[in-house]
Amino acid sequence: MPRRLTPLRRVTTATRWPLGLALTGWHYLWRTTPMRRSEEPGAFPADAPPELPDGVDREEQQRAEDGVGALFHRRYRVRITRSRETPEQLMARVQADLNAVAPTELAVFHKVRGAEGRMQVGDEYLVRMPGPWDGPVRAIEVTPTSFRFLTLEGHLEAGQIEFRAYRDGELVFELESWARNGSRLSELLYDRLRMSKEIQLHMWTSLLERIVQLAGGRRASAVEIHTRRVEDDGGPALLRDARARRALDRLHERTTNFDADRRGQHTPANGWHVDRYCEPLPSEQPGEPLPDGSWEVARRLMRDYEFADPKIVRAVYSRDQPLERRDMLLEARFHGLRFHFGVRVGGVHDETRMVDGRAVRVWGWNYRTLQGHLEMGQMDYEVWKWLDSGAVEFRIHVVSRAAAGGNPLVRLGFLIFGRTEQQRFARHACARMAQLTASELERGRGAGSLARVRDHVTVRAGG
Repeated sequence: MPRRLTPLRRVTTATRWPLGLALTGWHYLWRTTPMRRSEEPGAFPADAPPELPDGVDREEQQRAEDGVGALFHRRYRVRITRSRETPEQLMARVQADLNAVAPTELAVFHKVRGAEGRMQVGDEYLVRMPGPWDGPVRAIEVTPTSFRFLTLEGHLEAGQIEFRAYRDGELVFELESWARNGSRLSELLYDRLRMSKEIQLHMWTSLLERIVQLAGGRRASAVEIHTRRVEDDGGPALLRDARARRALDRLHERTTNFDADRRGQHTPANGWHVDRYCEPLPSEQPGEPLPDGSWEVARRLMRDYEFADPKIVRAVYSRDQPLERRDMLLEARFHGLRFHFGVRVGGVHDETRMVDGRAVRVWGWNYRTLQGHLEMGQMDYEVWKWLDSGAVEFRIHVVSRAAAGGNPLVRLGFLIFGRTEQQRFARHACARMAQLTASELERGRGAGSLARVRDHVTVRAGG
C-alpha cells in the first residue's frame, strides 16, 4: 500500500473531509470527559526530542528539526482503577491492533510495512484521516510496555510520539509527543487558527477513553494534558529546517560577489554605504579581560551569532565548522516573507591595538556576501576593551551596496526597504548584545548560562 496520496485517494479523502470534520465537531461539542489542561513555556535541553535509537531506518524521516514553528512537548495521561490488566498485557493488546483504541471517525491505522500481529521496530503505518492528507509513521522503538513512532515525509507534524503503560499505584497509560508542524499550512491550522490543535486533542483524549475500556477499568480522575511550548527562536541547532541545511551545503561552491581586496575603494563617493555602530557594554576592572567578565561573555555571544535578533533574520550554519571557515545561510524575515542569502566568514582576529595613544583589546570577525545575495559587502563585528579604563564596547562596521541581478520584484522591494532593514538590524543587534551580556553577568554563570541561548539565527542587515 503506497504512502503517497494517489489522485483517487485525494478525491476520496476530500469527499470524506466535510463529513469527518462535522462528525468530529459534533463529538467535540458534546464531550463530557473531564480534562485538566495546562500550558507553559518550554526550553532546551529539557524539552528536546529523544535521540533516535541506533540502527533505525532513517529514509524519508521527518524529524522535529525538519518542521516549522514552535516545538510542542505534550503529555496526555489517564489513570485507570479496577483493572486487572498489567502494563505488559495492556500494551500487547494495543500493539497488536491500534484500531482497537483509535477513534476511527478521526484516524484509521493501516500497516503498510511489517507483518501482521505484534508491532516490531521498522513497522510503518499510514494513519488515514478525514481530510486531504495521510499521516505516515514508523515504529523506531518497541518494548513490552511502550512504543515510539517517528513521523515520515508528508505527515502534518514533524517529530516523535511515544505510547507507554506503567504502574504508579494505579494503571497509567500515557502519550508523550515532541513535534513541530510539518509545513506552513499545518502551522496556520494548528498554531494560529488552532483548529488542528483542538482536533488533535479530541483524537488523543478519545483514544485514552478507549484505552480505559480496553483495560476493563474506570478512569480514576480527569485526563491530564500538559503542554510545554518551545518557541522557534529558541533552542539548539537541533531545530533547523532540513531544506535550509541542504541550501547551506550548496553555499560551499559559491564565491563572494565583490572584490574584498579593494575595500579601500568602497566609499560613499563610489556608491557604497559605510556605517559604524558602537554599543557600550557593562565595564570591567582595568587591565586584560576577565575570564567571565563582560568582554569574554560578549566574545562568546559574538562567536555563536547570538546578538542577532531572530525575529528579523535567522542563520543556519554548522557548529562543527571552525568560525574562520564558516559558511552561513541567512533567512531574512520581512512581514511574513522569507528570503535566503549566503555569507562566508572572511577572517577572525584577536589583538591589542593603540587608538589615540590608548591600548584596547579587540576580538572580532566578519562575513562577506556570496553570489545570489541581494547585497554585496562586508560586516565586521568586534568587542573592544579599553585597558586603561575597563570600558567594554560592541562595535559593528558595515560596507555595503545593492547587488545587480536577481528577481526584479524582490530587487525592487530590497531597493525600497533594504536600507531601512539594514539599519534596523544593526540597532537591534546592539541592543540585544547589551541585554544578553548584562543578563549573563547577572546570572554569574559565564559560559554555562549560554547553553539556553541557542538561536543560531541572525538578521538581515548587511548580511
